[in-house]
Amino acid sequence: MRVIITAGGTGGHIYPALAIINKIKKQEPDSEFLYIGTHNRMEKDIIPNYNIPFESIEIYGINRKNIFKNFKTIKCLIKSYRKCKKLIKEFDPDVVVGVGGYVTAPVIYAAHKLGYKTFIHEQNSVPGASNTFLSNCVDKIGVSLPASIDKFPKEKTVYTGNPCSEDALDKPVVEKSSLGLDPNKKLVLFVMGSLGSEKINNFLNKTMQLFNNKDYQVLYVTGKSYYDEVIKNKFPSNVKVVPYVEGLPGLMKNTDVFISRAGASTLSEIIALKVPSILIPSPYVTNNHQYKNALDLIKEDAAILLEEKQLTGDILVRKIDELLMDDNKRNKIKDNLEKLDVKDSSLKIYNILKELAGK
Repeated sequence: MRVIITAGGTGGHIYPALAIINKIKKQEPDSEFLYIGTHNRMEKDIIPNYNIPFESIEIYGINRKNIFKNFKTIKCLIKSYRKCKKLIKEFDPDVVVGVGGYVTAPVIYAAHKLGYKTFIHEQNSVPGASNTFLSNCVDKIGVSLPASIDKFPKEKTVYTGNPCSEDALDKPVVEKSSLGLDPNKKLVLFVMGSLGSEKINNFLNKTMQLFNNKDYQVLYVTGKSYYDEVIKNKFPSNVKVVPYVEGLPGLMKNTDVFISRAGASTLSEIIALKVPSILIPSPYVTNNHQYKNALDLIKEDAAILLEEKQLTGDILVRKIDELLMDDNKRNKIKDNLEKLDVKDSSLKIYNILKELAGK
């Protein structure tokens, strides 16, 4: 299979794209790929490291605060569209796949205009602007969360789940001892994204003192941007601070309570690995989509929600203690996560692509 794939801006788009690529490679080892991404976002560094051919286009998201800056955006969009048409004609793919981010708009639209088969995937509960725009011109749409199904044309929308869930299951277990943790003690894991969150890190710096003398251990993953500042603080002996954990889903398999934001890829891993979690959605994202993502779990009693505006150290620690002490509650959450789980998500997407490609 020859596939052009496009996704960009954040790991929440890029890693599902990589999961789809990995599944296609596994099913059809001779497949060829071209990845089209932005010239200045993280995909330009991540994708070449996987030896995937990469082409960049200069494109920017719509500026909602300063409309005059959108003249440049429109000019770049037109130029990118023309470049995408040229790249697509040269590569001549069987199918073109968009996995989110504004970079997908000119790629998928150009493919549609040229008559190529197209597929987009939406990770969030609330569709992004690009996927909303593209939904009427693509052949098939995959969604990660049930709440997204009604946001797209029903006749071509498929509930696939998030392909990152399958990748998470495949990750090897990370033993607690490999991180200097006690394998016999329960683990509370804090992760607020690969880069971290300044406001939450400032809050957690103070809150960590409340874990002193607890009979469980805490691993606090700050994100690389904030580690050097955070580590200057003094923490209780049962709190360990690290900037990053390689193969995080492998550690989640050994986690009793997980505290995180509510990004789509993170939720897919929580669901796939059946990890009891306390979700603190970021209120600073477009359309408050993390809060809406979290609601898909909350309404099924498959997670606990704490909004940032209501957050205090006492409330957070009390919620953690209650969850750790109540085995029945944790088991009920795991059972409810099982009901939300979509098995073989990336395989479902592969089968859709294979059908579109006429294979």
